[in-house]
Amino acid sequence: MAIQVGDRIPDVSLSVATPDGPQPTTTGEYFSGKRVALFAVPGAFTPTCSARHLPSYVEKAGELKSKGVDEIACISVNDPFVMSAWGERDGSADITMLADGNGEFADAVGLGMDGEKFGMGKRSQRYSMLVNDGVVEQVNVEAPGEYRASSAEYLLEQL
Repeated sequence: MAIQVGDRIPDVSLSVATPDGPQPTTTGEYFSGKRVALFAVPGAFTPTCSARHLPSYVEKAGELKSKGVDEIACISVNDPFVMSAWGERDGSADITMLADGNGEFADAVGLGMDGEKFGMGKRSQRYSMLVNDGVVEQVNVEAPGEYRASSAEYLLEQL
């Protein structure tokens, strides 16, 4: 079952992509004490993710932060080096790139996806969440092939 509003984020290991290389963290550490706009993509550098999803959060970062969001994070089932390269190319200093390299977080929140028929293996569904001190305030999961409910614009409407 997918994570729901009011649920606590499960504690799993992640890597934060930084200019100094991958920094290990856990979701318990990362989400503690702050309000985070989290969005998940099926893959870094993929068409919708690069052309629309990440850019929507880069463009709306100031508005999200003005409405009480402390941090904005993009998560994908990619390694931290790929997430770092994608962040450098298409992201901004306002977006933290989180690597869920083994898909543990995607599975733990019940939002994993089988991308095998696209040659992508295990991935994450496209979604957004608003997480406050580790507790889910909003969760917006896209229907397969869609892009709307997980956009920065949609999350802004919920704030």
